[in-house]
Amino acid sequence: MATDTLNTTESPTPVSFWQAFAFWLKLGFVSFGGPAGQIAIMHTELVERRRWISEKRFLHALNYCMLLPGPEAQQLATYIGWLMHRTLGGVVAGALFVLPSLFILVGLSWVYIAFGDVDWVAGMFYGIKPAVTAIVLQAAHRIGSRVLKNNALWGIAAASFVAIFALQVPFPLIVLGAALLGYAGGRWAPALFNSAGGHGGAAKHYGAALIDDRTATPEHARFRWSRLGLVLLAGTLLWALPTGALTWSLGWNHTFTQMGWFFTKAALLTFGGAYAVLPYVYQGAVGHYGWLTPTQMIDGLALGETTPGPLIMVVAFVAFVGGYANAVLGQEHLFIAGAIAAGLVTWFTFLPSFIFILAGGPLVESTHNEMKFTAPLTGITAAVVGVIVNLALFFGYHVLWPQGFTGSFDRVAAGLALVAAIALFRYKRNVIHVIAACALAGVLISLIR
Repeated sequence: MATDTLNTTESPTPVSFWQAFAFWLKLGFVSFGGPAGQIAIMHTELVERRRWISEKRFLHALNYCMLLPGPEAQQLATYIGWLMHRTLGGVVAGALFVLPSLFILVGLSWVYIAFGDVDWVAGMFYGIKPAVTAIVLQAAHRIGSRVLKNNALWGIAAASFVAIFALQVPFPLIVLGAALLGYAGGRWAPALFNSAGGHGGAAKHYGAALIDDRTATPEHARFRWSRLGLVLLAGTLLWALPTGALTWSLGWNHTFTQMGWFFTKAALLTFGGAYAVLPYVYQGAVGHYGWLTPTQMIDGLALGETTPGPLIMVVAFVAFVGGYANAVLGQEHLFIAGAIAAGLVTWFTFLPSFIFILAGGPLVESTHNEMKFTAPLTGITAAVVGVIVNLALFFGYHVLWPQGFTGSFDRVAAGLALVAAIALFRYKRNVIHVIAACALAGVLISLIR
């Protein structure tokens, strides 16, 4: 940390659009560690070191992003970019948070699908899969320990698990039911639904910032009904035009069109982070459409964990494999089909996030009182815990019994999963380190066998 920028009453030098562009581009390549790690990086760089925005304004924006479906770290970058450099700044900040990950995942997805039968590649993924199982279980524990503060919330989590595991209830219905329970609980037992963790703690002071606590709201960030209508119209057109073009040229039932529609719905259901929506993606992409296999879904999550950007970018892998393996554009254009599918899905997945920020940002800026989690969101977040536990069991089943329960139990994979869990839970090791170690172990095991 640059100590000469701290504890001063002098505001930092104004930041040009291109200076901000360079920072957002760099962030897109180093944003490892999931939402918590990405938000920590932005806080260190933007609040503590560069002082582009004050702690209080940073947390105010973050609490709004936490209320939205979608990747909160990417939305936070979009919000700050918009606040500093208008709509173009927001679009650039949000896009650069995603694009490096998209290009990296397209390349890795191609290597995976084209060369996955090479011994060392297969061995690497053999080692990674047990680690992913442990990582998903850790995600359930991490969210649960923060959210499940009373029996009512534990009950919602248990009910969501039973609903998706035993009753095969679609994920959107689980979200809706949890929201209704949260709404009712907020009215009749508000103390029980006001216990979810958040980011609205007491703010620290790191010195004067460009956008400080007392800085007036910029003109472009002031709420106007006309501007809200324009943003909503633009967002509707940016969704409807490509959807209409795909439907007109390829038909509603074409893979590309269905991917656009399916991942638009997925984008609106990502309350609680990517782990929460992955069961919905699995239900649709694996179970309903057959775009990829359960094993490929696990491998895709492993790739998503090891690349920068939001974890929800795993949808780019899902789309690439679906376009490539199903030869959507014919056998002679496999890579192009996969790349187009990945690009389309990324567009439809992240478009709502930009609209939420550009439309809702002025409303948020109209008051600087601390944002609070609503009772329906608390209910949804509790349900997410049960859904993620189901996802961990799903991954564990396919990793430990690769041929099903009628086949043999994979003791080696179980050992790797146990070691990964100990590293994550007991020694708090970094996710990237755990995945790298398990990948190396998988390669060594493939050489020995």
